[in-house]
Amino acid sequence: MKYQTILHMFTEVPNLSPFDVNMAVDAGWNHCIPYTGLGVWQVGDFTQDAIFSRGPNGVKRTGIFIGGRDIHNAMDMLDAAKRAMVPPFEVSVFADPSGAFTTAAAMVACAEKQYQIRTGESLQDKRVVVFGGTGPVGMTCAMLAAQAGACATIVSHESKEKADVAAGYCSERYHVSVLGAAGSTDAEITTLLAEADLVFGAAKAGVQVLNELHLAAAKSVQVFCDVNAVPPEGIAGLGVMDNGVAMSSTPMKALGIGALAVGNVKYQTQRAMLKQMIESETPVYLDFSQALNVARSKA
Repeated sequence: MKYQTILHMFTEVPNLSPFDVNMAVDAGWNHCIPYTGLGVWQVGDFTQDAIFSRGPNGVKRTGIFIGGRDIHNAMDMLDAAKRAMVPPFEVSVFADPSGAFTTAAAMVACAEKQYQIRTGESLQDKRVVVFGGTGPVGMTCAMLAAQAGACATIVSHESKEKADVAAGYCSERYHVSVLGAAGSTDAEITTLLAEADLVFGAAKAGVQVLNELHLAAAKSVQVFCDVNAVPPEGIAGLGVMDNGVAMSSTPMKALGIGALAVGNVKYQTQRAMLKQMIESETPVYLDFSQALNVARSKA
């Protein structure tokens, strides 16, 4: 009997992302079945329903994708699914809530590559600032930069307290060192830029976080990377198609990476990870750390 591939797609929100369904089908999954409004406490039972119904050969053609909006909840779901496995009844699990893991991985991989091209150096001990840092993409971006050895700071436009809470939780849970900072005023923003080596923009679409006056203070920034594809650009003068284009408005003529350049690597990364689930002979468990490894090969 030849088993078709089935991807069970878990999410805590009312609807599954059409983007993720499209990606999964195009990566080779025959059937993508949504399970919406799931709590972490339900994941174990749903996982065991999936692994025990197809036999040892069928489980090799079965997988679990975890979406949603909350990166920490998605990691809890991944952990719950992993604990529910009973080898040899074990399937691959891939968490990518709101595409945050693969998007952030693409951002860091692209910026890391351009920084190496410009300076010949890695991110070790470099100062990374992430605007929009309390959102899912921003938090993940900061954690990945920290894993790569950078001194990462997440910035909140609302308050330092909000940034500190997010940074503290990420640091404690994922064993990385991430700091928090406020970016509510021009003075706060320019102070952060004056001390940065790389800057990421992960704020809401259509919101410009950094204008030309801000950029004039970026005296040591070598790379800017932004994921806002909706006008106005999140970082002034950084085009959505830019991929290592010098930004004339910055003191160091920093290299800019735009949203569509990041998006291309994000797309390739998510597709590769979905295919990995199908092709692997042994179960794989995939989150933001594995996403960065894949994104580096695509940047």
